This record gives sequence, C-alpha cells and structure tokens, in this order.
Amino acid sequence: MGLFDKFKQGLKKTSQLLSTDVRDLFKREGRLVDDAFLDELFEVLIKMDLGVQPSRQIVEEVRTAFRARVVQMSDVTATIKQKLHELLAQPEEPIRFASEGPTVIMVCGVNGSGKTTSIAKLAKQFHSQGKRVLLGAADTFRAAAVEQLSIWAEQLGVEIVKGEMGSDPASVAHRAVVAAKEQAFDVCIVDTAGRLQTQQNLMQQLTKIHRVIGKQVAGAPHEVLLVLDATTGQQGISQAKHFTDAVQCTGIVLAKLDGTARGGVVVPIRQQVGLPVKYVGVGETADDLVEFNAQSFVEALFEDVEAASPTSLG
Repeated sequence: MGLFDKFKQGLKKTSQLLSTDVRDLFKREGRLVDDAFLDELFEVLIKMDLGVQPSRQIVEEVRTAFRARVVQMSDVTATIKQKLHELLAQPEEPIRFASEGPTVIMVCGVNGSGKTTSIAKLAKQFHSQGKRVLLGAADTFRAAAVEQLSIWAEQLGVEIVKGEMGSDPASVAHRAVVAAKEQAFDVCIVDTAGRLQTQQNLMQQLTKIHRVIGKQVAGAPHEVLLVLDATTGQQGISQAKHFTDAVQCTGIVLAKLDGTARGGVVVPIRQQVGLPVKYVGVGETADDLVEFNAQSFVEALFEDVEAASPTSLG
C-alpha cells in the first residue's frame, strides 16, 4: 500500500463524514456565499474537529474569495484544501538521527493512547531499514506493558532492556541507553509509563528520565515523541502542552486515526502546540504507522468529496 492509500485508510471515517456534510451544503447546483452558507460551512469544519480558530480562518478565506457569488462545490473545496496546506506546513524531518552513536527516542503519553503499539511500529520501521534497535521498557508500573513490549520485541527481532516491577524507571532508561551506546545499537527507544498530564509527581518523573538519558549520550534524547489518541480530539492539545513543558517534546505521533471521524484534529494540534505531527497510526498492524505528509493528508481527506459527481448532488 502506498503512502496516499495509507492515509485514505486512516482517514476513511473522517472523509466519509466530510463528504456527506459538504454535499449537504450543495444539494442544489451552486450556492450563494452569504452568511447562512458560511455559518453552515463553519459547522461542518467544527464537526470534523478542526478547532474554532482554524475553522474561522478557512471560513474567512472562503468569504474573501467568494462573498456574494454563486459557487460550485469544487470552488469551495479547492479553497479549503489550499488553506489546510498552509495550516499544516511543517518541516519534513520525521526523526533527527544522531551523527554518531545511538539515536535515543523517548516516548511518552497518557494511559491508553496507543503508546506501546506505536513504539512497536516505530521499531519495525527502523529494523526494516537495517538499523539495530534496542527497546527500553521503562514503564515499571504495569507488568502488562512490559509483557506487551517484550512480545513485540520478540516478534520483530529486536532486543529489549527490562527492570523489576516497581523499580525506578529512570534506572531502566539509564541501563538501556548505556547498553545501546556500549553495544553499538543504532536506535534506542525508551518507553515510559502512561500518565495523565495533571499528575505532577509522575510528570516530574518524566523530567528525571529525560535528564538521566541526557547524561549518558550527548544531545539525547534526540527525539521526545508524544503519542496522542486521535479519538480524544481536542483533549490532545492540553496533553501536548503539559508534556512539552515537562520533557520538551519534539513531535507528535497521532495514533488511532482510523478509529475516528474527527481526523481534522491534526490541524489545531499543529497550530496551537507548534509541534510537528511526525507519524500517524492508520491501522492495527505493525506496518500501519506512516510519516505525516500534509499533501497526502489533505488529498485523502477530500477524496470522497471530490469523487461525488455534480449530477449526484441534486
């Protein structure tokens, strides 16, 4: 499956909802762009979780371009797509690999966000690229988390460093990074326990893990990826802000995109938090994690809308 097809798979629910709502805007041939139409358009954008500010910006773009004119669906969708490309612009650099020594990636997120599965998918990508991958199971609070990561490590053919249940997570992270350095691994991915962004003591623990890693490898962690569950919508913005304050997150992994019709949440996350969305989860298999690409994202989002012929709108 190519990149565009992967995005189509992940955005299927969102795209179908958008298609239905946009076609409802154009039940008759052409629509006058007046206040009533712009209000309806705003509601459609909010429904797909684009957020208030981005939705207003898009509506304003349509107002400026077409005010008091009769437009076709293709006119409006082209304008929306162009604005979305602007809003989602970001550097295309999924992972910044270290120039020498292991690249250390710290992964964090709230409970149930899809963190462990996302780590496995990342490990699969790096392993398939010929890189030696070491996992650090620094979630010492949940035996199930370590077990799940161990199963993935065995299936993928990568190594793992584990600690005793209830032990200091920072010590596990320390051992993993030291092992990666001494045994010439290319990538070390450090898992951390899921936590709510409001749990101050646990957020401080993340800061400690970050600090310990940095003492072992210069410039590490080279990436701090925050895994967000796409199905939680706007809550992800608050999570991103709190986690970034604690551990200087460098990017977002948006998991479970295929499980929601509110895939537009990528836009407010990108805008309000300022972090690039580096990867998106578009399915349940180990291959269903793709590098974020704004072009493919927007085109896939509107595929169902543009597939509707004018004659089917009457």
